[in-house]
Amino acid sequence: MSSQAHVIKTRLPEPPPPVEALLGAVRNAVEEIKAKDVVEIDVRGKTSVADHLVIASGTSTRHVKSIADEVVRFAKSLGAMPLGVEGEREAEWVLVDLGDVIVHVMLPRVREFYALERLWTVGDQPDADA
Repeated sequence: MSSQAHVIKTRLPEPPPPVEALLGAVRNAVEEIKAKDVVEIDVRGKTSVADHLVIASGTSTRHVKSIADEVVRFAKSLGAMPLGVEGEREAEWVLVDLGDVIVHVMLPRVREFYALERLWTVGDQPDADA
């Protein structure tokens, strides 16, 4: 039996790109693949899960999946690996979790039903009567 020590070399993970760079990559990706009705919502102070939500619509399930794939590709080009991608099989609503930025790509009818924009912006606008 050998008494030599084995050295295991590991690399520390790269730090994630700055949030603004990540948002820029998402903007470029959704623009590149012609997503519809893109909305960015700053959710800092409302949740600890992410800093920003990006919600976009696709015209078909194929378009929704293509938009999500493009978001992943642009994020990876920055060195950001998605923490998860959900909903690709049905592709009516695909969520791409990039850590500080979460991207929701949805068919218009699904987007209207779940109304994420209203959910995450409740209380942001002061009442006109106030």
